[in-house]
Amino acid sequence: MKVIVCKNYEEVSKESAKIVADVMKKKPNAILGLATGSTPEGMYAELAKMNAAGEIDFKDITTVNLDEYYPISPDNDQSYRYFMNKNLFDKVNIDKSRTNVPKGDAPDGEKEAERYEAYVRSLGGADIQVLGIGRNGHIAFNEPDEELVPVTHVTSLTEDTIDANARFFASAADVPTKALTMGMGTILSAKKIIIIATGANKHDAVAQMLKGTCTTKCPASFLNLHDDVVLVCDEAAYNG
Repeated sequence: MKVIVCKNYEEVSKESAKIVADVMKKKPNAILGLATGSTPEGMYAELAKMNAAGEIDFKDITTVNLDEYYPISPDNDQSYRYFMNKNLFDKVNIDKSRTNVPKGDAPDGEKEAERYEAYVRSLGGADIQVLGIGRNGHIAFNEPDEELVPVTHVTSLTEDTIDANARFFASAADVPTKALTMGMGTILSAKKIIIIATGANKHDAVAQMLKGTCTTKCPASFLNLHDDVVLVCDEAAYNG
């Protein structure tokens, strides 16, 4: 695993955007695996700037997102589809029909998971997969557990996750209780992976991942099985 340590969030965002942009320049019709959350927001802003400046082109790009709440409407301002439109897709020249997020309003979650998994596999996996890392080492909605599901699946949100997300909704009762998420096997099918981490609260997870061993107690540790992973982090996440 290659490690790039930056001074602050701004530098992390610029360095991450450069890595994604390099893939796009080499392959104009690249498959980008994308993530949501506060961590990649700066990177998406940088990519939008590069697109506006004519440095990169999203015209022939296809995207696949890691996960989505279930059930949730794509018009809900807490949905990951809404997040992606707001932070990237509405700001660049991408064909929205080529942007893919698991359908949070699908009538059958299990069938949607199977459909999404088959679609990602039909693409041959992402050319580059963007990831964040949770404080407990989770990747997407793959939380620490006794066992991990390798393929796209429906997972129940933990009480901690529901409580933590309640502030974004009208009430805790409005927080979706489940999510659709790529499994670690799906994620590892990407040709290249970039994982972004910022803040001292991510240090323990980053340290566990960098040990080089694999444990279901830290899903991010399975990235050690991949031969092209870049960790881009700030000094706080790296040094604690």
